[in-house]
This record gives sequence, structure tokens and C-alpha cells, in this order.
Amino acid sequence: MAHVSVNNARKDYGAFKAIKGVSVDIGDGEFVVLVGPSGCGKSTLLRMIAGLEGITSGQIQIGKHIVNELAPKDRDIAMVFQNYALYPHMTVAKNMGFSLRLKRMPRSEIDHRVGNAAKILGLENLLERYPKQLSGGQRQRVAMGRAIVRDPAVFLFDEPLSNLDAKLRVQMRSEIKELHQRLQTTTIYVTHDQIEAMTMADKIVVMKDGLIEQSGSPLELYDRPSNLFVAGFIGSPAMNFIKGSMTEDGFRTEDGLLLPSERRPRDAVIYGIRPEHISLDPDGIEVTTIVVEPTGSETLVLVRLGGQTLTCVFRERIRAAPGDVLRIAPIHDAVHLFGADEQRIATGEALLS
Repeated sequence: MAHVSVNNARKDYGAFKAIKGVSVDIGDGEFVVLVGPSGCGKSTLLRMIAGLEGITSGQIQIGKHIVNELAPKDRDIAMVFQNYALYPHMTVAKNMGFSLRLKRMPRSEIDHRVGNAAKILGLENLLERYPKQLSGGQRQRVAMGRAIVRDPAVFLFDEPLSNLDAKLRVQMRSEIKELHQRLQTTTIYVTHDQIEAMTMADKIVVMKDGLIEQSGSPLELYDRPSNLFVAGFIGSPAMNFIKGSMTEDGFRTEDGLLLPSERRPRDAVIYGIRPEHISLDPDGIEVTTIVVEPTGSETLVLVRLGGQTLTCVFRERIRAAPGDVLRIAPIHDAVHLFGADEQRIATGEALLS
């Protein structure tokens, strides 16, 4: 295991600034997920840590060593790529042991490490197969096995599940998390999928335009987003945002509708409420049903509030059709309020307890 520290790192490609002064500390054995939309700089930052991209300025430290000038092979890291990067002419066993052969490690030690990794990943019966004979999930396990045999100080994952189907992604993210719990190796994982980030991470780092917007535990980011971007990015379905202004009675939407708010900062101009924090209430606000999507365990309903479309998630099964009128109410202490600068002003007391 190793502590990883990135201090004011920058990466320029000519006039384009991909990373604009990023600092983040990753503790020994921590599982940290870098998440954000395409082009935010998360993969560039990961490649800088790996040594696959040079650093324009700043400092990257792995363990006790500053690694700015070290080659990737000297950084004591192992990387798992999106496309697996397996050698098609080598068996599973040879793919997994290739880096160890390059180090001229004794054959007995290579076999021992490959055997241990295969046992951890359930690959014992596949060691003599070739990549073309494997499923996508099996190939990903081989790529992970190739990283495990190196016994690195840090694992780096670059969107490793993006090529898998939805069901296999769910399975593999559980396996990667279980693997981390077993090995306790410092892990940095890049994804654009915030569900992966929420379910896997000890700490999430949300990036946008080469900068860190917020970092913290999954529930900290979910309950206390620092700004409008994080609030909208973390959570599925996304948080509802309603524009308006604060009055003495509550939040008045641009359509003139009054929404309840126990906190009334005068500079609040955006009202945020998560879909699951909206309930059916016979005394609530009148909305018109647009779409109903039952999933079994819950029902997702799109409704129209004035000129605004809201997403609601109800645990109960409801009978509603497009055009039907419903009455809804936000959970008062789950409301988020944001200012004109898109920074959070207030969050419901229940989320701060």
C-alpha cells in the first residue's frame, strides 16, 4: 500500500489546459474514484499518476517518492485499461505473468503469483485459454489478474467496465470492490458513471473542466453537494432544479408558484429537490402527469409543474396516466437552495444531522 499525493498538478497541451491545478490526497488502502463528464480531465490525471502523461507543473508523490520524472515501470503501480490490452497470442497464464517475466523473476515465483491471482479471480480453469476464447467479463478478470501479480503499491483503473453490458457491469463492480476489501491496496478508479462511483468508492473526487468541484465520501456528496454541478451530477435520477426567488412565505418559482422552504436566504434563486424526496400529498402542489415508468420496487413519474418538468420517485405503486393530476409535496428538510453563483446556500436540517 502507499499514500498518493497530487499537489497543484497542471497539464497543458499547447494552449489547452487539461488539468488546471489539481490537488488531492489518497490515503493508504483507500479506494478513490475520479468521476466527471467526458473531457473533464479525470483520465488525464490518472495517466499523469501512472507516468503515461508528463506533468506540466506541480508534484505527484507515491509513498515516499516524488515520481514526476520516474518512468511508469519504476512507480510501483499497476494499471487496468478500458480495452483490457491483452496479448492475443498468449494464454491467460502468460498474459498474467508477462510483466514478471520481463523482470526475469524465477519461473516458480511467477507460477505461484499467477496461481494465487487466478484463484482470487476464479480463473483457475481458464489459464490455458487465449483471449479470443473468453467472454468480456473473463477478459476483464485477466486484466485485473495481470495487475494483481505485480503486487503493486497502487492500482489504477481507467473506466474498466465501460465495454461490458449492464448486468455484467453490476457484477464486476462488486467483484472489484470485494477484491479491494481483500487486498487493501490503494486504488484510484476513473469512471464517468456516478452509480459506479457511489457504490464503489471510499472517497469520490468530482471533476469538471480540469478542476476538482468537490471531494468526499459518497453520502457526503449526495447529501451536501457544494454546488449546482455536483448536485446534478451525483444521484440517479438527477436532482430537480427550479428557478425562482425567495420570499417571506417560501420559494416563488418563475411561474409564480409557491414552494415550501423552512430556510429562507434572500439570495436563493434555485430550489433543488431529489426525486425520492418528493411524496404524494392530498394537500400538496398540483402537477400534471407526463410519463409513468413502473420498475417494480418503485415508480418513476415525470410531472409538469407550471413550465417546469420534475422527476419523482415513489416507493408505492400508483395508477396514473399522462394528463392525470397528482398532488405532491417536497420533504421540507431535504430541500437544497443555491445562489446565483450556483453555490449551495442551505441544505435541509435532516441531511446535516
